[in-house]
Amino acid sequence: MAKSDALEVADRVHSAAIRLLRAVRVADDEAGLSAPKLSALSVLIYAGPKSLTSLARAEQVTAATMSKLISDLEAEGLVAKRADQADRRGLRIDVTAKGRALFQDARKRRLELLRSRVAKLSASERARLRDAAELMLRVAAAAD
Repeated sequence: MAKSDALEVADRVHSAAIRLLRAVRVADDEAGLSAPKLSALSVLIYAGPKSLTSLARAEQVTAATMSKLISDLEAEGLVAKRADQADRRGLRIDVTAKGRALFQDARKRRLELLRSRVAKLSASERARLRDAAELMLRVAAAAD
């Protein structure tokens, strides 16, 4: 692939990803939580309990920013801090049942919004979009 072609594809993927995320924010607003809070819950649900430092690293924010966010989530009963079994001096942050339920409801709304839009595509367009999504996941994984 020529460099200019790779740049053009990167630009289109970037624009599409941003527009798609903006579109699903409507569903996120119904959850009553900010995008950063939902994102932190997502990390904890899919990756398991984490220390504040590792959660901040995963979310690409400072420990101070994450500390405030976790304090808010804890006050809302969505996360709990527990002693780290490997290091009794440390704490692990985990999602509560309430946090998991709220996140799953928000995710369902997001997916329903996307499903309704994808359903309007033809079968061949949906197949192409499925293939493109797989490629986007590969590109995202290459950065990990």
